[in-house]
Amino acid sequence: MIEVQRDRLRTVVLPDRASMAQAAATHAADRLRAVLDEKARARVIFAAAASQAEMLDALARETGIDWSRVEAFHLDEYVGLPMGDPRSFGRWLEEHIWSRVGPGRVELIDGGNPDATAESRRYGALLDDGGIDLGLIGIGENGHLAFNDPHVADFDDPETVKPVEIDDTSRHQQVRDGAFAAFEDVPRLALTVTMSAILRARSLSVVVPGAQKAEAVSRTLDGPIETACPASALRRHLDAVLFVDEPAYSLVPA
Repeated sequence: MIEVQRDRLRTVVLPDRASMAQAAATHAADRLRAVLDEKARARVIFAAAASQAEMLDALARETGIDWSRVEAFHLDEYVGLPMGDPRSFGRWLEEHIWSRVGPGRVELIDGGNPDATAESRRYGALLDDGGIDLGLIGIGENGHLAFNDPHVADFDDPETVKPVEIDDTSRHQQVRDGAFAAFEDVPRLALTVTMSAILRARSLSVVVPGAQKAEAVSRTLDGPIETACPASALRRHLDAVLFVDEPAYSLVPA
């Protein structure tokens, strides 16, 4: 394991995906226990992606967390997929973490709401009512956080949740991740928690495995802080830790 620092962002590099997932889960569990030691409730927002699966599995096996006092949210959802749809991010999180740990409260984005703007306002109000203590997130191949692809990312976004058009890089990534069989099957629109809302989370744990993410990791750490690589804004966060495996770190200069 090695650690590097870029501005405020600490990066932990592990040899492989399994050790990265365990280290990130231990860190997230420690943060969660600390919040619950200080507050009656912990508010946690989750990314739903194949890159997060091993970390969430390890987190579910952590002990000493009173999940009945955890309020769970998620980062994004496809427009047109109602709650419970097998392809929805809410369903993915239910299967990979929430059904195993039983959070006391789970709030889902309803991608099936025909009024995407109204649904954005509704879910944004839920997030604003207490904020987020811990964000468990990843980085996309184009450097996105949630579905804040470069063409829609705004570090000072006035909204908390908004409808967006998903760019082709992200849609292809969904196919490679196994979420959809073909590019044409991936919805073009999503509801996403915005960059400004993600960056307001009190603590962020960022998990990024695999060589396909190497360029995004390199740009996040050593490129300009700009919306062309939305994840670069993590370097400004007061309490963010990036966990990567060696393949994901392979393009960062020694």
